[in-house]
Amino acid sequence: MRLSSFLAVFRPAFPLILGLSLGCSLSLLMVSWTQDTDDSCRDELDNGRLFLGRGDALRDSRSVDNEDFQPRIIPYHKDPNKPHKKVLRTRYIHTELGIRERLLVGVLTSRATLNTLAVAVNRTVAHHFHRTFFFTGLRSSKVPHGMTVITHGDDRPVWLMYETVRHLHQHHGSDYDWFFLAQDDTYMQAERLSALVGHLSAGQDLYMGRAEEFIGGEEKARYCHGGYGYLLSRSLLARLQPHLDTCRNDILSVRPDEWLGRCIIDYLGLSCVEIHQEMTYHYFELGKNADPEREDSPQFKKAFTVHPVSEPNLMYRLHKRFSHIELDWTYGQIQQLQMQINNLSDLTPEGRAGITWPIGLNPPFKPRTRFEVINWEYFTEEHIYSCIDSSPKCEIRGADHADVAAVLDIAVERLNERYQPQLRFQKRRLLNGYRRFDPTRGMEYMLDLALEAYTQKGHSQVIVKRVNLLRPLSAVEIIPMPYVTEATRVQVILPVTAQDQDYVSNFLDMYVMNTLDTHDNVLLTFLFIYDPFDAQRVSQTDVFAGIKAMIGEVEKRYGDVKIPWISVKTEVPSQVKLMDIISKKHPVDTLFFLASVWTEVNADFLNRCRMNAISNWQVFFPIHFQEYSPAIVYRDQQPSAASSFASESLRDGHFDRHVFDEACFYNADYMTARTKMAADILDNEELLESMDVYDIFVRYSGLHVFRAVEPALIQKHVRRVCNPRFSEDIYHRCVLSNLEGLGSRSHLAMALFEQEQANST
Repeated sequence: MRLSSFLAVFRPAFPLILGLSLGCSLSLLMVSWTQDTDDSCRDELDNGRLFLGRGDALRDSRSVDNEDFQPRIIPYHKDPNKPHKKVLRTRYIHTELGIRERLLVGVLTSRATLNTLAVAVNRTVAHHFHRTFFFTGLRSSKVPHGMTVITHGDDRPVWLMYETVRHLHQHHGSDYDWFFLAQDDTYMQAERLSALVGHLSAGQDLYMGRAEEFIGGEEKARYCHGGYGYLLSRSLLARLQPHLDTCRNDILSVRPDEWLGRCIIDYLGLSCVEIHQEMTYHYFELGKNADPEREDSPQFKKAFTVHPVSEPNLMYRLHKRFSHIELDWTYGQIQQLQMQINNLSDLTPEGRAGITWPIGLNPPFKPRTRFEVINWEYFTEEHIYSCIDSSPKCEIRGADHADVAAVLDIAVERLNERYQPQLRFQKRRLLNGYRRFDPTRGMEYMLDLALEAYTQKGHSQVIVKRVNLLRPLSAVEIIPMPYVTEATRVQVILPVTAQDQDYVSNFLDMYVMNTLDTHDNVLLTFLFIYDPFDAQRVSQTDVFAGIKAMIGEVEKRYGDVKIPWISVKTEVPSQVKLMDIISKKHPVDTLFFLASVWTEVNADFLNRCRMNAISNWQVFFPIHFQEYSPAIVYRDQQPSAASSFASESLRDGHFDRHVFDEACFYNADYMTARTKMAADILDNEELLESMDVYDIFVRYSGLHVFRAVEPALIQKHVRRVCNPRFSEDIYHRCVLSNLEGLGSRSHLAMALFEQEQANST
């Protein structure tokens, strides 16, 4: 199965919603009514203080010691005596406006626990934070994959804390509002910590965590226990920076959290707090041999952090338990919101008739014209009657089969939840099934089920029940992608065999017109593939002499253009073997476009090649549009004179999903994937001939493999020569491409009909 990667991901909010005569739904809308008996606004109005004058407002604003909330107007004065200087704008608007990220998390670890507890922290919560760093004094030569590890060179705890705080201020002090530090034996509830900093004012000095007494306990000041994590504001970090060296030399302590607390208290006069701005820092101390599944206390359920976590397995169990807690809380909130919506519906103009099913979700899409109608797909447990290849009926399998099985199971489960203990249902079979994808709601299902209904007394009867289900969508998740530009140079690679010579002239003409005449940043390299027989006679008769002459004419016409070529002798022109040769002759940052002689290069596609191929992130395999055979499509008629790039030309062809010849990728990504493949080649030398470049990236790269239709990549109809020496899969795809490229079903049916008519007469 070919894989593909998408930039937008629709994530189902909840498994399925079942609807009968009365259905329940999911919603994120909240309406609450409150009555405040203390009308403070009216009191302020009576006292004349609700609306302040300008002077009063200024005095009132100065009373709040928080400059971050005061607007600053920077006037612009242009000096006419000085020459005009171009203003350089930042790449991102948040940089120009000075907008910072909210939270950076630092985890203090060690060489002994970096590959165990630190990995568990990274796998459970790190992906929920914007950035997570792991700080250690020393580490082994092998660093866990996917983790940002910073080594300070000294494993002493206090020294590690000193270097960590200094590093955070020096490298990230201007980028984040809050810094959270914890040990690697601490479980963190990421969503709650993010919500905590979202409710705190960023411009104040704050040292927040579990307050602990110093040894001796004589003073009132407290430090934050490192096992439960602590929160530091950006302003506190900035004020603390000048005193770090003094604290390192003057304060003696074996505990890093106590050393940091003493430094903050002595030089900033701040003590650790557990409550600030009506926000409480919740924590939980995990007992020895405790079972997270049995912990049910309010302190545990509200905890931001849990300590101590002795082993990675316990970290994963805690994460599972808190995920269940959050999920149960979310379902409870949804039920409350649904009840509020239902109760408030009487106050709306439509009344209860205006409630949509499911409650709280968007109503079904209403088409304005017949062209906007969303079709329902009919299916049974064995077949689906809407196939990709336009067949009227095909076997249901793969993801579709799993989807139908899940829908049936959940439908019976929800029916039993609703009617038990009076009735218990058991599925006999699916009579009719319908489904459609509504982009405003999700996947809708309509099922006619034959059910065996059992009563409490043991009686049974077969009944038919129609149920409606919805698999709703949550918000669209935009996956962040690295920055790319359309100014990147594209290196076009064109492999040519002796059988392909007739098509090179058209390729070269289109390349000259669309790239050289427009001065596009594109280079072309020919790869001449000689078979052993032609290679022996190359000194007498060169089969590619005509193509080389055409290249010489182009170079003569464009004096600054050079089109190099590489000659290769091989019996089996494997795509991987050819790319191995090309890869070694180009820099690692080269963007390759692997083309074919039938490709018509144009600027639109080249720009999409630059945007969709991202170094160390994504490779792009476009699906070109293949025109049908003119002999079958037009027969005795003449084709239209429209250009091959006109939109109406897409009517007489199809997107050829069986061909993987064209590809856009960076040389560094190919070399990395090829290196990972080296071990498998030692055991099987024929592997190179059984795979193409697409297979290399899918199996060995770990990158996003983006496979999508490309309307700007149009090819004339041609019958490809299928080499039987390639793998069975590659040969089979080539044959299918030739067969499906003849014409559509209607074209083939009309051709057969006319042939039978001619034979009958």
